[in-house]
Amino acid sequence: MDPTLVGIIGLAVALLLIALRTPIAFALGAVAITCIFIFFAFPASGGMHLQRAIKPTLTLSTGTMFELFHSYSLSAIPMFVALGHISYKAGITSDIYFAARAWLNRVPGGLAMASVIGCGGFAAISGSSLACAATMGRVAVPEMQKHGYSDALATGSVAAGGTLGSLIPPSILFILYGVFAEESISSLFIAGVIPGLLSMAGYWLVIAIWASVRPQDAASGSQTFRMSERMMALVNSWPALLIFLIIIGGIYGGIFTATEAAGVSFVVVTVISFVTKRITLKEYFEAIKETAYQTAAIFLIAGAAKIFVTFVSLTGVTNAMLVLVQSYDPSAAVLLIGIAVIYLIMGMFLDPLGILLLTLPFVLPLMEQNGYNLIWFGVIVVKLLEIGLITPPVGLNVFVINSVTEPKVPVGRIFAGVTPFFAMDLVVLGLLLAFPALSLWLT
Repeated sequence: MDPTLVGIIGLAVALLLIALRTPIAFALGAVAITCIFIFFAFPASGGMHLQRAIKPTLTLSTGTMFELFHSYSLSAIPMFVALGHISYKAGITSDIYFAARAWLNRVPGGLAMASVIGCGGFAAISGSSLACAATMGRVAVPEMQKHGYSDALATGSVAAGGTLGSLIPPSILFILYGVFAEESISSLFIAGVIPGLLSMAGYWLVIAIWASVRPQDAASGSQTFRMSERMMALVNSWPALLIFLIIIGGIYGGIFTATEAAGVSFVVVTVISFVTKRITLKEYFEAIKETAYQTAAIFLIAGAAKIFVTFVSLTGVTNAMLVLVQSYDPSAAVLLIGIAVIYLIMGMFLDPLGILLLTLPFVLPLMEQNGYNLIWFGVIVVKLLEIGLITPPVGLNVFVINSVTEPKVPVGRIFAGVTPFFAMDLVVLGLLLAFPALSLWLT
C-alpha cells in the first residue's frame, strides 16, 4: 500500500474523530498506532505481513513515548503546574488583582483594567489560560458587577485577559512547542514577554475606549482606598513579584534554564506559603493531587502526539504536503496568512493543546524550508492559539467564564463582550507578523 495514501487516510480519520469530540489523546494515538501497523503489514513492495508488523509497531510506539517522557525540558511542566495550583490555594495569584484594584478603583474602567493585570499576574505564575479564566472569573467578575459594570465588559475583559496565560511565561504551550520544535524553551519564554505585555496594553486600550464611549458600562468604583491601604495591597503582592523575577530574571540573566527556574520557583512558593501560613497541609496536598491529574492529561496528549509525529514522518505525508505547497509557489505573506487562517478556524472548534500538537508536524517543516525563525514562529503560533480561546463558537475561555459566574451570564453576552478584545488581538497579531523584532528583541 502506498505509504502517502496511508498517511492521508490516517490524517483524515484523526480529524474526523476529533470533530466527533473524541478525546484528542485517544484520537491521535489510536490512528497513529493503527497506521504504523498498516505501514509495516502492507509494505509498498506488496504482500501482507501481519505477524512481522507487530514488533516494529510496538517498538516505535513505546520507544517514541519513552524518549518523550524522559525529556529534561518536559519535566518543567509538572513543576509549573504545581506552582500555579499552590499559588492559587495560597491566595498569591489573587493578591495581584487586589493590588491593581486598589490603585485603579477610581479610574473609569479601572476594575476591568485591574482584572486584566490580575490575569497577567496569574498567567505569569500558572502558565494556564483556562485556570486563569476560571480563577479570575470567580474573583473579578462579581466585583465588577457589584460596582455596576455591564455583564459584557465584566466577562469579556476576564475571558480575554485569561488568554494571557498562553503567552506570558511560563507557558505550557511554549514548553511543548519547544520540545517538539527542538528549540530553546528559555528563549521562547523570553520571546513571549514583549508580545504578552503588548497584548495586555491592547486590552487596556480597549477598556479605556469602551469606558469613554459607553460610560454606563464601566463606572468608576465607589470604594475609596487610602494611600496606606494601596501601599499595603502592593506590599502583599510581593510573593507573586518574586516568583516572576525568579522565572524571567533568572532565565534572562543566564542563571537558570527554564526547567531549573521551574524547580526553584516551586520550592520558593512552597516555602513562602507555609512560612506565611497562607496554606494548610491539606490544601497543599490537594494542590499536588490536582497537579498530578493535570500533568497526567498533558503527558498523555503529548505522548499520543509524539507517536502521531512518528506516523506522519514514516508515511511521508509531510513531504507530500511540502511538494504540494511548493507547486503553488506562494509568497511569504500568503503562506503566513494561510497558516494564520487555518489556526483561527481550528481555534473555533478545538482546544489549544490539541491544535498545537496536531499541526506542528506539518507547519514546522514549511517554516524551516522558508527560512523563518522558529522562536518567532512559536510566538505567532501561541498568539493564534490564544485568540482561539475567545473565538466563537467554541471559545473555551468564554465557556469557562459562563460556568463560574453566578448568576450565569449567557454565552452570547460573553461573546459580545470579547468581540472588541478579539479585534485588538488581530491588531497585535498583525504587529507581531510585521515586526519580528517585537518577539526577538530580548532573546
